[in-house]
Amino acid sequence: MENQAVEVEILGKLTRVNCPEDQKDTLVQAAKDLDNRLQEMSQRTKVTNELKLLTIAALNMSYELNNRSNESLQEVTEMNERMEQLAASLDDAISKVKQGQQA
Repeated sequence: MENQAVEVEILGKLTRVNCPEDQKDTLVQAAKDLDNRLQEMSQRTKVTNELKLLTIAALNMSYELNNRSNESLQEVTEMNERMEQLAASLDDAISKVKQGQQA
């Protein structure tokens, strides 16, 4: 799949980014989300230094991503435990059925 150049605007500045054609809409939406986040953060904190804004936004996004990753891992662990419990219950039920048939 070929990459294409896509222009996105962040903090009023155009940036050209290459991405696969089928991911263009996702990239544009991600850029809009980042720009909105930066604009909101700038207004809320009164920070105008772009590097500082970008650093804070990157840290916040990394923190959120780590939290979601940890939550997902915990959900997978809980699901695996539940599946093991269900499998044990099913094995127990099958065992009882087999015993009943042999009696």
